[in-house]
Amino acid sequence: MSLKIALAQLNLLVGGITANCDKIIATAKYARDQQGADVVVFPELAITGYPPEDLLLRPDFIAAAQTALHVVAQAVSDIHLVVGFPEASVAGLYNSAAVLRDGQVLCVYRKNCLPNYGVFDEQRYFIAGHELVQFELKGSNIALTICEDIWHPGVLLKNRAAGADIAITLNASPYHAGKMQEREDVICTQVKQAQLPLVYVNQIGGQDELIFDGASFVANQHGEIVLRAAEFQENVKCVEFVNHVPQANKCAPLYASVASVYQALVLGVRDYVQKNGFKGALLGLSGGIDSALVLALAVDALGADKVVAVLMPSCYTQEMSIEDAVAEAEALNVHYEIIPIAPAVQAFTEMLAPVFADTAKDTTEENIQARCRGVILMAMSNKQGKILLTTGNKSEMSVGYATLYGDMAGGFAPIKDVPKLLVYALSDYRNSLAPVIPERVLTRAPSAELAPNQVDADSLPAYENLDPILERYIERDQSADEIIAQGYLPDEVRRALTLVDRNEYKRRQSPPGIKITTRAFGRDRRYPMTSGYKGIP
Repeated sequence: MSLKIALAQLNLLVGGITANCDKIIATAKYARDQQGADVVVFPELAITGYPPEDLLLRPDFIAAAQTALHVVAQAVSDIHLVVGFPEASVAGLYNSAAVLRDGQVLCVYRKNCLPNYGVFDEQRYFIAGHELVQFELKGSNIALTICEDIWHPGVLLKNRAAGADIAITLNASPYHAGKMQEREDVICTQVKQAQLPLVYVNQIGGQDELIFDGASFVANQHGEIVLRAAEFQENVKCVEFVNHVPQANKCAPLYASVASVYQALVLGVRDYVQKNGFKGALLGLSGGIDSALVLALAVDALGADKVVAVLMPSCYTQEMSIEDAVAEAEALNVHYEIIPIAPAVQAFTEMLAPVFADTAKDTTEENIQARCRGVILMAMSNKQGKILLTTGNKSEMSVGYATLYGDMAGGFAPIKDVPKLLVYALSDYRNSLAPVIPERVLTRAPSAELAPNQVDADSLPAYENLDPILERYIERDQSADEIIAQGYLPDEVRRALTLVDRNEYKRRQSPPGIKITTRAFGRDRRYPMTSGYKGIP
C-alpha cells in the first residue's frame, strides 16, 4: 500500500490569519496536484503563526482563527490536511492540530506537553491535552503529535502500542547554533526505540528575536533520516510510504556551524524588515568589524539597493577607518553618506560647558559623540522609512560596553546575540564567499574611537578570555568560583561578572535582536534590573 505525505515547510506571519490561510490553501492544492500527495502536513499553529504570544488572550483573535480553519477546510478537496490552530473549548484553550478533508474536521489532537522554559510560555496560554489521537488513511494508522510532545520519552512508544504505523509531528522549533543536530539526535533515538517512522514538519522564518530554521525531515523505523528539507528556505517535500516504510529521498545537507549562524542572521534581518513594512535598512559604518558584518548581513538579506551606510567620523576617527568603511560599502555596491559629527559635538559641548565647569573629562564626553551619531541615524531612518540597524555584539551588550541613546539607538540589532569572537568567524565566512571586508578590519585591534588611541582592551579583558567567561556565566549559569576553577584569572572574572550584573538596565532598553545562542538577552534571559543579588559575593 502506497501513501504520499507532503511536508509543508512554510514561512508564516504571526497574526496574519488571512495571509496564512491563503498560503495553506495554495500549498495544499500544489501538494495535491503537483506532487500527488494524499496528506499535507503544516507547522504548529500554522493558522496564526508561532508564537502568537498575548494575541492568544484576545477572544476576537481566537474566533478569527477558528473561523479560518473552517475556511481552509472548505477551500480544498481530495486531500487530507493536518493544520495547527488554537482551539477554544469550555475547559480552556488548546494548542491543537486538526485533520481536514473535503470540508470536514475529521479529528483534533491537543498538544500534551506544554513547554514553559527558555523562550516558551505555553502554560501562560494553553491547557494540556491528555489523549492520543490517530487517523486512518489508505491502510495506515497515523498518529498526531505537536513539537514538545516528542521531546519527552515514551510518547512514540505509547502511540506505537496504540496501533500507530506512522507518526506525524507539527513543529515550531526555534533555532540556535547546533539545534538541528540536537533535534535529529533526540528524536531519532526515540523513533528507533519505538520502531515508528516519523514525519517532522518545522516552520521557517524570522519572528522578532526568534528564527525558525525548517530542516523538516522524515525518519524511518530505524531512526535513519531518509528525507530532509533545506534549512532556512520554504519547501514542500513529498515522501512516499510503501507498507508503512518511508522510501529514501533527497536529504538536503546541513550547513556547517558558522555558515548556519550566518544564514539564520540573514533570514532574521530579512523577515523583520519585510514583515514590518520597512523600505530598507541603514546603519552607521565605522570601519570596524561589527558594522562591517552587519552591512554584509543587511545586503545579503535585502539587496544592496535597499541599504544605506552612514560614515560619521569624529576628530578621533583614524583615516584607515574611513578608508575601510568606504571600501566595504563599495565592495557591496551600497550607497553611503559621510557626515562628520564635529559640528554637533562642538554645539553640545558649548551648550553644556556651564554645567560641566570645574569637572574633569570622562566617558560623558565620549557618550556625547555616540549620541550625536544616534541622532543623525535616527533622523535619516525617520525621513527615509528605513529601519536603523544597530551594530553592537553580545560581548558588548553583556558588559555594557555601549552607549544608551547612542550606538544602542535603533530598531533592530542583528548581532546582539553574537559574541565578539564569533563576529570574526562570521566575517571570515562571508569573505570566503566573496571578499567584502578588508583584511585590515579583521586584524586591527577593535576600538570605539571615542578617545585618542583608544582600544577595547583598555576597558575590557581580551575577547579570547572575555567571551568564554561570559558564556559560562550567562548561558551556563556558572558561579564566579566555578569559572575561576576553569583557569580564568580571578580579577578578569570578577570584573566581567560585575559589569554583566550592573548593566541589566541597559540591555532592557536595547532593540530586539536575533537569538542564535542557547540563552539570548530578552525572551531567554530575564533578570531583574533592581536586584540585591550579585554574581560576585
